[in-house]
Amino acid sequence: MKNYEIIDKLYFEHTASKAELVALINTISDEELEHLRKKAQQTAQKYYSNKVYIRGLIEISSICKNDCYYCGIRRSNTNAVRYRLSEQQILDCCDTGYSLGFRTFVLQGGEDGYFTDDVMCRIVEQIKQKYPDCAVTLSLGERSYESYKRLFSAGADRYLLRHETADRTHYEKLHPSEMSHSNRLDCLYRLKKIGYQTGAGFMVGSPYQTTENLADDLLFIKNLNPQMCGIGPFIPHKDTPFAKFPNGSVWLCLMLISIIRLMLPSVLLPSTTALGTADSNGREKGILHGANVVMPNLSPLEHRKDYSLYDNKICTGDESAQCISCMKRRMKSIGYEVVTDVGNYIEP
Repeated sequence: MKNYEIIDKLYFEHTASKAELVALINTISDEELEHLRKKAQQTAQKYYSNKVYIRGLIEISSICKNDCYYCGIRRSNTNAVRYRLSEQQILDCCDTGYSLGFRTFVLQGGEDGYFTDDVMCRIVEQIKQKYPDCAVTLSLGERSYESYKRLFSAGADRYLLRHETADRTHYEKLHPSEMSHSNRLDCLYRLKKIGYQTGAGFMVGSPYQTTENLADDLLFIKNLNPQMCGIGPFIPHKDTPFAKFPNGSVWLCLMLISIIRLMLPSVLLPSTTALGTADSNGREKGILHGANVVMPNLSPLEHRKDYSLYDNKICTGDESAQCISCMKRRMKSIGYEVVTDVGNYIEP
């Protein structure tokens, strides 16, 4: 099957075989990529018009018990600056964000034992009580079914947990032996079962990744059918075992964003900070390739540079108001409108 036929199959049938995906990724030309991009953009606009949803990102802790080989806040990195936001600081970030028009707050952090269910439930309840018109998204790693259930009952609406790779062998090259690939995937199915709007995702160009791995990731996402999917190029951090590995390809990342849009037509698909870090116009390109979410940073200014998952992260010195103003201007320049909306998933 020729690449144009594979792209059209994705557009009309929202699926492709592993062999077709591998062939497309390996052999796509610039002209074929533009055809794919247009189909993805049309599909995103069918559901979301020219609207780009903003999520206010609050990075609550750079403390993590895990030792993932690619991550700058891994447990073994003695150079990492560790901080933990207080409950009041988190609520203050939400106050700032609400006044700027944010209606979704994303609380993201390392797996920090301080943030027990009791602590997190109290924080979520306070946010929802003060701002009942807002959604709360959590991205706090692997937790038990009971923990996820309690947080959902407290009012959390969405949960982001990148699966990182669908292939166990590849997973074990990226993580220490005490971390379990099966548990990571089980967490995603737990979240779906409980009723969260669930987000999965992976790094593009992570060490040892093959085209077959990418095809498996796409098919895993198709099967999981998450409401959200976040991908971005791998960017090394200088204080990790992968410091010398090259950046992931922006070109490949954009292609995969378009494929995901066609496989999951109404998915909430971010144009990530990592994409904007790897390419100065990366976030705009992501939107043009079918993404429809951006996540400006609401974290306290003094801690933004300390939440360092990878090197040279952008927007660590911007005030929140500057961040959103810049984002609106950037999106307007490509014909899109940043909307202050909860921005829920639309069933296809």
